[in-house]
Amino acid sequence: AGAAAEARFISSAKGKGLFATRSIRKGDTIFVERPVVASQFLWNALYNYRACDHCLRALETAEENAQRLLGRSSQVLPHPEQCSIRKDLHQQCPQCQVTYCSAECRRSAWEQYHQVLCLGPSREDPTHPLNKLQEAWRNMHYPPETSSIMLMARMVATVKQAKDKDWWIKVFSQFCNKTANEEEEIVHKLLGDKFKGQLELLRLLFTEALYDEHLSRWFTPEGFQSLFALVGTNGQGIGTSSLSQWVHACDALDLPMAQREQLDAFIDQLYKDIEKESGEFLNCEGSGLYVLQSCCNHSCIPNAETSFPDNNFLLHLTALEDIEAGEEICISYLDCCQRDRSRHSRHKILRENYLFTCSCPKCLAQADDADVTSDEEEEGEGETDDAELEDEMTDV
Repeated sequence: AGAAAEARFISSAKGKGLFATRSIRKGDTIFVERPVVASQFLWNALYNYRACDHCLRALETAEENAQRLLGRSSQVLPHPEQCSIRKDLHQQCPQCQVTYCSAECRRSAWEQYHQVLCLGPSREDPTHPLNKLQEAWRNMHYPPETSSIMLMARMVATVKQAKDKDWWIKVFSQFCNKTANEEEEIVHKLLGDKFKGQLELLRLLFTEALYDEHLSRWFTPEGFQSLFALVGTNGQGIGTSSLSQWVHACDALDLPMAQREQLDAFIDQLYKDIEKESGEFLNCEGSGLYVLQSCCNHSCIPNAETSFPDNNFLLHLTALEDIEAGEEICISYLDCCQRDRSRHSRHKILRENYLFTCSCPKCLAQADDADVTSDEEEEGEGETDDAELEDEMTDV
């Protein structure tokens, strides 16, 4: 069967959308997509969330993952054979020692962008231009992270290394572009109040580390802002975790009732203990640019959702409802808790982060609701239902 979905131009206001080319059943995988470029977040890497430098596959075993998140090295996990991590396949770049999950990832990275970005023996040298750039970025963009300057660095390095540079420039130009005013708003959101000065500092460091005359526009103040806004608007968060992979594998085991209850209770307690120690930061996290996924528009009642069940950067888009041929496929840019809030609150979040006003069926149906954020909502904002939190955590 051919592709189940295709991108189509809707209007200049809405841009592109993704539409079903045949009927899709609830639970079906609509597509699996590789990003054109991806990168782990810098604080995430600094805090020892060990991931493949190319595909973001978690590199720790599930047990090591649990031990680090709990802060106790004595933790043992039952059913260790359900852990999918293959340490015997891991490889390092011989020049700079960054780690990959496989020879294939090491090769892919080298062929696409790593020749330009490999620090060789300067990996620990704080005066190296790329290290200065990363340090400056970390000092501007604290956790929870939503983007990385290294995603932009990999875009530049990809074009620098490519034989057919124009082909790659065209790939990157497919991603949703904004006007200068909108771009400024997005960058402002990413960098906070001091954004004008910070953006200029980043641009100078970026230029020092990566300048290429073929891409000279990306290094001008306007072009750099556009590149930033492109990543800010289109970057899709990626989360991987060997622990959640292990949990999914354990859930699928066929066990006697008593053992099943015991294992479930163990896992529930494990997540409660981890939450006390590490809060919400469970996964190796990064972001990527996905050509098809970036065409998906938002709806507050989405008919599809993205996930990363392969424990790497491969994005799966799955149908949440039956979808008919010709129907638009929409995902939600809001998490479960945000989706349950009032139309006014939802619009505020979407306007601030994605610069559009939602007109999905749910928003249209609530158009006459009072434009206030209810007090109960404000109070309930910080609390998530335990069960829902567990879903969020294991649903990598």
